Amino acid sequence: MHVNRHTWSLLLPLLLLLWPTTLSPPARAAPDPPPPSPSVPAIGRTWPVGTRPSVVRAWEPPPTAYARGHRGVDLAAPPGAPVRAVAAGVVSYAGRVAGRGVISVTLTGTNLRTTYEPVRPSITKGTQVTAGQVLGTVEPTGSHCTTPCLHWGLRRDKTYLDPPSLLPPWLLRKGPSRLLPVLGVPLPG
Repeated sequence: MHVNRHTWSLLLPLLLLLWPTTLSPPARAAPDPPPPSPSVPAIGRTWPVGTRPSVVRAWEPPPTAYARGHRGVDLAAPPGAPVRAVAAGVVSYAGRVAGRGVISVTLTGTNLRTTYEPVRPSITKGTQVTAGQVLGTVEPTGSHCTTPCLHWGLRRDKTYLDPPSLLPPWLLRKGPSRLLPVLGVPLPG
């Protein structure tokens, strides 16, 4: 395809305008969560806080059961933010552990359990919950993050799993890229 000099003169300013944003990542952007694990059903229907919260610290599985690692995901969340059940289940624990409010939900039809902390529970053990139902609120203290956050965990028996693997792809995506028109530049003809 041959592009004449006039067309280049029209396209060059547009390309230069887009160049920095297409080559350099946004400052301090959190990485996208990994795709769902085939061993974890994508039964989640909502994020536990917000609509697509920033990941403060991602899941870092330990190489062995007692090794260092991060056995969940830390999501940015201000104190008092509502904490929601990611999927339907039964509350298996709602109380304090080592001074922190903790809620565990055994997910319906699975051998999976989600955990949320630090949370001030508004529900009790044995409560049947639906996806999106408020379980409590983020507590102002008790987090291991340097900024306010919610720690979200996922386990199958004694094995820790990546919590966002519960979410379907449409909840993990940031949304489509969109090109906006450049005003004052005629269309090539």
